[in-house]
Amino acid sequence: MSVPSSATISPLSNVADAPVTVAVTGAAGQIGYALLFRLAAGALLGPERSIRLHLLEVPQARAALDGVIMELEDAAFPALQGIVATDDPMVAFRDAEQVFLVGARPRGPGMQRGDLLQANADIFRTQGRALDAVASRSVRVVVVGNPANTNALIAQRHAPSLDASCFSAMTRLDHNRALAQLAAKLRCGVADIRRLCVWGNHSSTQYPDVSYATVAGQPLAAQLEPAWLEQQFLPAVTERGAAIIQARGASSAASAASAAIDHMRDWVLGSTDWVSMALPADGAYDIPEGLVYSFPVQCSDGQASIVRELDISAASRERMDRSQDELLQELEAIRSLLP
Repeated sequence: MSVPSSATISPLSNVADAPVTVAVTGAAGQIGYALLFRLAAGALLGPERSIRLHLLEVPQARAALDGVIMELEDAAFPALQGIVATDDPMVAFRDAEQVFLVGARPRGPGMQRGDLLQANADIFRTQGRALDAVASRSVRVVVVGNPANTNALIAQRHAPSLDASCFSAMTRLDHNRALAQLAAKLRCGVADIRRLCVWGNHSSTQYPDVSYATVAGQPLAAQLEPAWLEQQFLPAVTERGAAIIQARGASSAASAASAAIDHMRDWVLGSTDWVSMALPADGAYDIPEGLVYSFPVQCSDGQASIVRELDISAASRERMDRSQDELLQELEAIRSLLP
C-alpha cells in the first residue's frame, strides 16, 4: 500500500470521544515500531480513549512505514481512530497534543560527539519550528532521540511561542534500569522502591541517586553496601545500553519505547511517586537556566514539577556538576545554531 505524505487511513474505531492526536517521529525505526503498537493498544491513555497517530519519517523510510501501517490496520485496535503518514513535520505536528521525537541521526563511523550534535541540530531545529507553528498550544513533547537533552534544548529554543515547560527529554529509561537493578539486589518488587531519581544528562555522566529512596517505607541506602552502590550499581545503570547492544547486536528498543510511554503517561495523567525527567532548568539546584537537565519530578494536573529543597551531599553535587559540565559543553557545540 502506498501512503501519500498527508493521507489519513480510514477510521478503525467506533469510540465516541474526540481522538487525541499523538505524533511520533522515526516511526519506522526500532523504537518507533515498538512504541506504536503499545500506543494503539491504549498503554498511554487507556484503551477507552481514542487516539489518532501522526507518523513522521524520512522519504527513504516511507516504504517501511507503509508496512508498519499495514500491521497497525491488521491489528484492529478499537481505540485507533486513524493514521496520518508523512515526511513533512508541518503535517505530522498539526494539532498534536503529545509528541514523541524518536528519530535522530545516529553516530556514524569517525563521527565525534560534536559532529553528532551538529547533525542533529538541523533535524531538531526544523522540528521545533514546525511544533511552534502548528502544534497544540498545550502540547507535551518528549525527546527520545540522542543526544536527547541537547536535542530537546534545540527544539525548545526554536519554538518560542510554546512555553518551555512543553518540552522534556527522556531519562525514564535510566530511572527504570536503576529500579530494576535495586529490586533485584533487594529481592523486592520495583513498586516497593520509591523516591529514586536520576540527575543530569542521558549519557555516561548521569547520576542515579538513591540518597532519598525508600524500600517498603524504610531508607534504601542503609540496606546496601556503599561499595556495591559505587562499583556495581552505578556502572550497571550507566553501561546498560552498551551491555544490551553486546548481547543482542542492536540497541534497546522495547525498553526505550516502554520508558517513553511511562514518561508521557505520568506527565499527562499524574504520578504517585517521584519520576525522572529532563526539563528546562529554572535555577533549581543551581543548574543554569535553560539547560535540559534531569531532575526528580512529581506530575499532577498535566504538569511536571521539580522536587525542590532536597539536601545535596558533596559527593552528589560532584556527580551532578559533572553532568552539568557535559551539557554546557554540548551547548557550546551548537550555540551558533540557536536563535
